[in-house]
This record gives sequence, C-alpha cells and structure tokens, in this order.
Amino acid sequence: MNTRQITDELEQALAQLPVLDIHTHLVGGKLGARGLHDVLLYHMAVSDLYAAGCPTGARLTQYPGWPTREEAHHRIEEALPYLPLVRNTGISHAVRVILRDLYAWNQPVTADNWRKLDDLIRERADDRAWAYGIIDRLNIQRTVTEIARREHGEDDHRLRYSLEWCFFTRCQWGEHDTALYELERCWGLTPSSPSPIGGGTRPATPRTIRSLDDVKAAVKYYVDTIPYDQVVSTATHISTDIDFQSVADDDMAKALACRGKAGTRERDVYASYVNELFLTELEKHEKEIVFQFSFAAEPLPYETASRISQRTIAQLAEMIGRHPKLRFQCFLASRHANQSICTLARELPNLSVAGFWWHNFQPDVIRQMIAERLDMLPVNKQMGFFSDAYCAEWVYGKMAVVRKQMARVLADKIEEGQYSFDDAVSIAGDLLFTSPQTMFKLA
Repeated sequence: MNTRQITDELEQALAQLPVLDIHTHLVGGKLGARGLHDVLLYHMAVSDLYAAGCPTGARLTQYPGWPTREEAHHRIEEALPYLPLVRNTGISHAVRVILRDLYAWNQPVTADNWRKLDDLIRERADDRAWAYGIIDRLNIQRTVTEIARREHGEDDHRLRYSLEWCFFTRCQWGEHDTALYELERCWGLTPSSPSPIGGGTRPATPRTIRSLDDVKAAVKYYVDTIPYDQVVSTATHISTDIDFQSVADDDMAKALACRGKAGTRERDVYASYVNELFLTELEKHEKEIVFQFSFAAEPLPYETASRISQRTIAQLAEMIGRHPKLRFQCFLASRHANQSICTLARELPNLSVAGFWWHNFQPDVIRQMIAERLDMLPVNKQMGFFSDAYCAEWVYGKMAVVRKQMARVLADKIEEGQYSFDDAVSIAGDLLFTSPQTMFKLA
C-alpha cells in the first residue's frame, strides 16, 4: 500500500476509536448551533474575516447572553462580501466540512442563500437528539465544559465540568491590575464564566482588595469555593508578558499601595504573588483536580496574537517544579514553542500537553506538533484532542481536522518503519481516550 492508502485506512480505523473532548464551552441543554452565525462566525473565523477587511472584529454577544436574531443576521450580512477572500484558510475549510457533512450543504454561502441555511440550522437548535447525534458520530464518550455553562444539569449524563473562572495570570489589553480585579470579581460569589478577552469594560465588583489580608482572604475563598466533587480541572491562562518572580509580602503591600497608578512592574508583582499563593493552596487538592492552562496567546483589542518568550518558558518550568504534587496541563498556541514544552514535560513528571489550541489549529501545524510529541513524549503525557468548541457542530469540525492530520502523521511513521499499523491505531487510542480517561477519570 502507498502512503495515501495507509492514511485512508488509518482514518477509518481512528473513526472507530472512543474519544474524550477535554475542553469545550458547550452549554447544557443547548449543545447545538443556534443559527448559521454559530458555525460561520466562530471567533477564529471572525478573525479571518477581520483580517480580510470585514469591519467588525469583535465576537458576537457571549454567554450568558445570546446574540439576537437581528445581531446574528447583521453580522452574517456584514461578513458575506469577505467570505470569498478567506476561502483558502484552514478554519474556512472546517466550516465547509461542517456544512457539508452535517447539513448536506455543498455550495458557497451567498447573499441569495444564507437565510435558507440559517433556517435549516435554527430548526435543529433545540433538538437535543440532533446534537447528541453529532457527538455520537464522533464516538465522543465524554465532553468537558465550563461548570458555569451547566445550566440546570440537563446534559450531566454527557458532560463533565471544569472551573474556568478567575484569570489572574492573563493580561488584558491596556490593564495593569487584572490579577486584583479578577480576584475581586470572584470574591464572595459563585463560579461564573471568565472575563471576556478584550471586553473593554469592567463591571463593578461587590468587594475591593485594599490590603494584603484582602488578597489572602480572596485567594482562600476562591480555592475553598472550587466544587472539587463536580469539576475535573481548573482552566486559566499564563501570560508571556508577565515577569513571574518571587514576591515577598512587603513588596506586594507596596505594590497594592500603588494600584491607582500601576504599571507593568506592579502588574507583574500582583500576578506573581497571587498565582504563587493560589498554586500553593491548590496543591493541597492535587488528587482532586488538574491545573490546565493556556499558553502563548496574548490579547489584542479583539482577540489574541501568538507570542511566547524563552524567559516565560523558563519561569513556567520553575513554577511547575515548585509544585510537584499538582498536575499541570498545557494548551499551547505557539508552533515553535512545542518542542520546548515537550522538553519540559520530559523532565517534569507533573506536566502534560493537550491538543491544538487557537493559533495552532492549522493542518500543517497540527501535523508538526503530533509528530514532535509522538517522538518526544510517552503516550500518558499527551492528550490528543480538545475542541474548545461552543457548539456540537464545531466539535465535529475540529475532530474531523485532527483525525485526518493524526492519520497522516501515523501513516508517515508506518512508512518509515517506526510503527506497525496496529501500533499506530493503539497509540492513537491512547492519545484520544486512554490517557485523558486515566488523568481525568472520565468513565
């Protein structure tokens, strides 16, 4: 058999394997797309369109709100002239795969036909059997989403949950006290979704951090409030712009006194101090939870750019090394940092890598990362898939891309004599199911 034939057979074999999707933003009771906008204007698709000249680069109304029909239709009409300009991108290809495979739609989306397609998707928006069918078609056994999106638990038999709430090590465009504000927006409250990237506004908080004692009380409240019996992980972001450092109480107190005129130095002090305090407390629950973090995507006014410094990679290694009992898992947005992160995971027993996130979700990047990870890491240190999807349709689109690229990489390994066909399928099974099932106990 030639490589193409091997690839086709592998893709068919991989389609039979059980899969765990370990990070999404699906909403309980509303798993499916609410309209064409949920497919066509997924946020990375919006970035493609904005790059092509579409006037609006912001996401549509985000959960817990929903775009009105008027907002969704306006944004679709605004995007239509730019769709031909992005037809070459990987995300646009995934859109076409979703529409073709799930809705039997094989024509370009145009001003003359988009309303028909929108009606077709809206007809099925509240059909839970339809959404289940999409997920079952992928053989996905369990899906992890934010516990804030659980709603009334309608899909608890399908979903498991992650806490994605306080992002005190993520920078926001034009802010320097984000770490403190993030703590304030959680202090005394119950878990909700995290602050949006580039939100531009900061709603008032019920409490204000004014002292070192307040910081410690807010972190303690946060750690104590995590519903460990309901979540398998806590997800956050670690920014490359922050200079992570050891911060004494006195230095933190001095920085707090400067909050009104805080700059990058105070930003780094706030984030470093809060993060170390948090990890120290969270490590006491090391058997109950995995600390997932995204890495190498830094905010711009609407979305992010892929950026990472070697300094941050070194500081990450020190951070993980200081907390050997806590399990860390990285969602990486930088192609060139993949090898570096793999070298850390080889030497830090408590670090693993997972899937392909945001700026890494292009077929050639996925292939490179799979190949590097296969050659560098044992199978139990790498998880093969998470969709980061906001609807079941995008779970399908992302899985279709990953499965095809995984099959291509494995076919190359067979051609080189590194794996047998059975080895390749078995390894894929470990990446897609066994490794995440063992780590997260998602049976």
